[in-house]
Order: sequence, then C-alpha cells, then structure tokens
Amino acid sequence: MSDPTRSPASSGFSLSDRLHKKRTTAASGSSLLMSGGESSLPLPPSEKNKRPHTWRNGYTAVLDIGSTKITCLIGKGEPNGNLRVVGYGWRRSAGVRNGAITELQEAEAAIRTTVAQAETMAERSIDKVVVNLSCGHPASRLFNVRWPIGGRVVTEADIRRVVTEGRIQATVQGREVIHTLPIDFTVDDTEGVSDPRGHLCETLKARLHIIDAATTALMNLETVLSRAELKMEALVSSPLASGLSVLDADERDLGTTVVDMGGGTTSLAVFGEGQILHTAQIGVGGLHVTRDIARGLSTSLENAERLKTFYGSADLASDVEDEVLTVELLGNDVPHFEQVSRAQLGHIIRPRVEETLELVREKLDGAGLGTAASGRIVLTGGASLLDGIRPMAERILGMPVSSGRPSGAGFTRSVRLGRPKHIVGLPENTAAAAGFATAAGLLCWAASAERPFGDVEFREAAPTGFLQKLVAFIRERV
Repeated sequence: MSDPTRSPASSGFSLSDRLHKKRTTAASGSSLLMSGGESSLPLPPSEKNKRPHTWRNGYTAVLDIGSTKITCLIGKGEPNGNLRVVGYGWRRSAGVRNGAITELQEAEAAIRTTVAQAETMAERSIDKVVVNLSCGHPASRLFNVRWPIGGRVVTEADIRRVVTEGRIQATVQGREVIHTLPIDFTVDDTEGVSDPRGHLCETLKARLHIIDAATTALMNLETVLSRAELKMEALVSSPLASGLSVLDADERDLGTTVVDMGGGTTSLAVFGEGQILHTAQIGVGGLHVTRDIARGLSTSLENAERLKTFYGSADLASDVEDEVLTVELLGNDVPHFEQVSRAQLGHIIRPRVEETLELVREKLDGAGLGTAASGRIVLTGGASLLDGIRPMAERILGMPVSSGRPSGAGFTRSVRLGRPKHIVGLPENTAAAAGFATAAGLLCWAASAERPFGDVEFREAAPTGFLQKLVAFIRERV
C-alpha cells in the first residue's frame, strides 16, 4: 500500500518535509501559519500596509491651535509615502484657553505670526488652512441607521442618504456636526461590510460615529481666522489627527487608544476595526501641572514651567530625595530664592497627573466599547514628555477594564509613547517630539487624496432653481 505522504516521483521526502523545507528557504517571507497541523499553509502576506499612500497634488497648510502653542505646517505628500514639511512656524499661544478662543485680538496676532513664519520658510503664501477641533466641547456619539433599498443594487446615493439620516438624528440645537464616520454597514443579514456599493439587498444598515461641537465656539474660531486673512478649509478632531500621526494601520485595526496630553486639555480617541470608534475630551492638561507648581512653590508661571520641564517627574525614584533645587520666589522687590527638594516638586506634580490619568480611565471604562477600549494605550502630546509619566500610566491605565465588560481574556493595557511617523522636515530638535503629533496628523489628513476613516463630506453645490430644489427634495426622501 502506498504512503500518501510520499510523492509519485519517490523523492524520499514526505509532504510535511517539503513544506518544512519551503518554510525554511522562505524565511524572509511571512512566518505566520494558518492552523491545520503539519499540512499548514503560510498565511498570505497582507497588502494593507504595503499599499502606497495616495496624496493630493500640490501643497497644503494646517494650523494646530493649542492652549500652550500654535503651530503651522506647510507640506505635501511624496511618492514614497512620506509627508514632507517645507515650512513650519510655531510660537507660544495667546488668547486661547482650554482649546477655545477667549481673546480674539491676541489669538489673531499669534496666528498671523505663526503663519508668517511658515510662509517665509516655505517661500509661498497660504490663504486657507485645515484646523484642529478642540473648542466647543467636542462630543462623540454612535448611531445605527436603517435605509430601505427594496431589492436593488446599493448606490453611492443610498450611502449618502443613510449618512444624511444619521446627521439628522444627530442634530442638536446649538451644535454642529464636524465628522460623519461610517464604522461599517450591514447588507440585510451580512454584517461588517465596509463598502456596500454594488450589493443587492432589501435593507441597508449603517453604524455611524458622529462628532459635533458647539456652534458658537466654531463661529468664534472662524471669525479669528477670517481676521487673520485665512479661510478654514476643514475642521479635524484633534485626537483623530493624533491617531493618524502616531499609529500604524495594524494598531488602528486591533484596538488602540491615543491619549493626547496637551496644555489645556487631554483628549482621547479609541481606534478599532480600522476605524475611530470614540473620542472624548478632559479639561485638564500640562498647564494645570504648571499652575500647581507655581502655587505650591510661590514662584512665577515661567519658573514653574522650567522646573517642570527640567526637574519634574510624575514617578520619582528614591535616589532623588536628596536633590536640592533653587527657586526664585514671587512678589519680592529684590530677587529672593529658596531651596526645595526635587522630591517636594514631585509631590506637587504627582496628584495632578494621577487625576488626569484616572479621568482618562473613567472615560475609557464608560465608553461601552468592550475589548476595543481594552487594547494598548499610546500617549502623545507635549504633556506626555513629562519624566515618569509612562510608568504611572501603566499602573493607572494598564489595568484591565472594569468587571462586567469583556477585558480581552484578562489582558492588561500596554502603554507606549507615540511620536509622529513618516513625516520629513520637522525641526531637527523636535522631529520626534510628541508635541507635533496633532499638527503632523492634520497634514496627513489634509494631504490625503481620500478622506481617512471614510469621513463623508457634503460639498455638492446647493440647488438654485425651484425645480432643482424640488428634485433634490424628492431624491433625498424617496
């Protein structure tokens, strides 16, 4: 009786031997195997991360308006997939508090100076910018929308109608929808369809993630940009932009939360299934730590910021107990100094950082996203550069999600620091700094030929004549 594992040519090698040999000689390829014992076949390599990024033609400009600094980048995409910055400018923020415009004249002057720096370096002028959304108390909500198709093929118009219906459901007086992000579609009983166009079905369902913000705050933002002779081309959620900048495609697919620790606010975005599933914002940031130091040590905000940057730590080691720092006290006619221990500085910093991270944890546990919110954590933003913040984040955020929700089979959240990726031309001394994550992500969003995460835009020209308006009305509702 012949051995079924031997070849007809009697090579002397079994099928498993030949497969093993192929795996050995193809070690440079994928080593991940599908289950099935000795007759396993190599998993086909994924093309998702190899696909070249498609960029728009020409240059784009972005403006990151933060509570501590304002940043402008001018750049364009390159054929190799990288983004190249040809001009940048940044300066200390003015007229902005907790991400919102508070003083129009001060903010206008700061924006003008920042943009002028970038224009001078790029040797080109700009008149429109993509701007980060951090004002107006951004809110994130999920909607399930159904739309009758009637057994025909799903078209582009059907998708837009579903999205329009979701936007109508999301409408709240005094707030404006900024992003409409389809997470996935269901074609009758087939779930998880990313693009339903061309499918036959009776009913089309969509899961939509909608982000909105207060209308008056957005109008103030548009006003200050207009005064600075700039047109707002688009608004992009700050944590969404940070996620584009610091995450790989696999991280966005498997489940990762980006925590963008800014000066006036801390924002977070939960990514999963290749989409952005949730965003939230907390009104606490690095400036609050600076103010705590200034109050606790009776020194100026400038001195407090310097102490935080050079000597501050959220997780002090025991060997710094004896280190002594000299602090200039506030309110004296002549300079007066006092010595404090570095440990005392750490004791002031620690409670505020703990509070911030605990608030982030509450937001994650309360998001109702299950395992999507139990994946790894990526910290970015200027405040994430504080020494010792990663060990503290691992203790506070690294724990499994609350009992009663799936926790990824008991896995804990891992924590890493995120820096902008695949971007060339940032200042050399800050090219890896987390403080540029939002600006870099804005540039990625603005330069992309296709809107990331399927963000649906409504740019059609509005119908003018009575007949056109009537036809448009019928098409949207029939």
